[in-house]
Amino acid sequence: MDLNQTGGPIFKIQQDPRITKVGAFLRVHSLDEIPEFINVLKGDMSMVGPRPALPEEVQEYTDAELARLQVFPGLTGLWQVSGRRT
Repeated sequence: MDLNQTGGPIFKIQQDPRITKVGAFLRVHSLDEIPEFINVLKGDMSMVGPRPALPEEVQEYTDAELARLQVFPGLTGLWQVSGRRT
């Protein structure tokens, strides 16, 4: 957590050492989204909505942030359509 470059419950660092070369390739080419797309086809997710959060992130949510759990998670959302951050 001491490497976290954002505030609040979101964890983000540049050059994340947990990402392998294969994982980086999948992310660059958006192939890491295929499992989520399958969930959209199954009806477990929507095409547009908030991204699913980890349980430990949800534990730190404020009441306003908890409101996002009232809708299906989505394949794409505000962060994805606002542009890539590489």
